[in-house]
Amino acid sequence: MKIAKPNRATRTFTQRLVAAPEFVFPLLCPVREADWMEGWNPTLVISSSRLAEPDCVFTTKSDGTEAVWSVTRHESAAGFVEMIKITPGLTACRLSIQLRPAPGGSEADVTYSHTSLGPRGDAFLAAFDEASYRKSMEDWEARLNHYLRHGKALSVPR
Repeated sequence: MKIAKPNRATRTFTQRLVAAPEFVFPLLCPVREADWMEGWNPTLVISSSRLAEPDCVFTTKSDGTEAVWSVTRHESAAGFVEMIKITPGLTACRLSIQLRPAPGGSEADVTYSHTSLGPRGDAFLAAFDEASYRKSMEDWEARLNHYLRHGKALSVPR
């Protein structure tokens, strides 16, 4: 048995969103995310309601690597969702999103906590710095706000 000290990085960003939590929360779902995030395409969603719910499991593929996600908490009244994402050989990740009312809409504290699962994970964590996380979260915020304002995904030139 090998027991190792975790190589872990946690980052939080607060998004300012233009709609109340009750309009934003349903969009924090593997199925509904495809409405507002161009290119988001889970390969499998296992869900009784066909949307995010406790114990919903879904898979995604990025750069040829498959990840398995599990919704561990889904509390719409509290505006809170938590998911665990396992990417074998890369990282184990906990994603939590806490929504709250704010002037002009809502705020969402988005926290990713990645734990390395080996050398590839160590390299991933080395690149998971504050500047790259902020850029990613600002992009996510812009896309979600565009959808909330216009009802369609923001098309970004590639």
